Amino acid sequence: MWKWLHQLAKPERLYHLCGKFVPWLGLAGAACLLIGWIWGFGFAPSDYQQGNSYRIMYIHVPAAIWSMGIYASMAIAAFIGLVWQMKMSDLVSAAMAPVGAVFTFIALATGSAWGKPMWGTWWVWDARLTSELVLLFLYLGAIALYNAFEDRRTAGRAAGILVLVGVVNLPIIHFSVEWWNTLHQGSTNMQNTIDPSMRYPLRWAIFGYLFFFITLTLMRLRNLILMQERRRPWVNALVNTRQNNQHKERS
Repeated sequence: MWKWLHQLAKPERLYHLCGKFVPWLGLAGAACLLIGWIWGFGFAPSDYQQGNSYRIMYIHVPAAIWSMGIYASMAIAAFIGLVWQMKMSDLVSAAMAPVGAVFTFIALATGSAWGKPMWGTWWVWDARLTSELVLLFLYLGAIALYNAFEDRRTAGRAAGILVLVGVVNLPIIHFSVEWWNTLHQGSTNMQNTIDPSMRYPLRWAIFGYLFFFITLTLMRLRNLILMQERRRPWVNALVNTRQNNQHKERS
């Protein structure tokens, strides 16, 4: 298994493999989001308490779920990079960080918009909201560390340590509504307590966010690989091939 993993982690092979998956995952993400959002915003019934304002959950809930899922994935990559010294693991973690930061920002922004009609305020220092805000700062801190050092190995090690330390925040986010008396609604037990007519489009949206997260991560990973390996012969050959193809198309 480890031999296969090390073979997969070769920059050139990983670059081309990511390129094969990007279009298919992007199409899958677009299809899932279209189904989930059209179904959720257009055909799901109104909530008996919240009316139509609950529909923002089709944007908010998937973003909140994957804001934690992405960070957990970053922590796994960071652990592999620190323990087994696989430099591609650091790049994978670095590729995920901006995507996770955007998802976390979407979760916070849409949560505030949802909270205004429900709570009468845009923001409260609620346990769930505060710990989610801390998660955003952890993402931004990791991004800053990745770009703070010229040496990529030092940058990856520093950011990886921060990511691993920040993992303690994930159970706080998840269990905050159970550990403390908060304004945020309680857990929906993986959406099983939601009516099926509302639950199914939500799950389509959750899968759509997942596919887009993977797609964006692979696209960023390809760019990071090119930047790191820009002096390698295979990158120069790739650039020359693309330039020749563009010249032929123009001719």
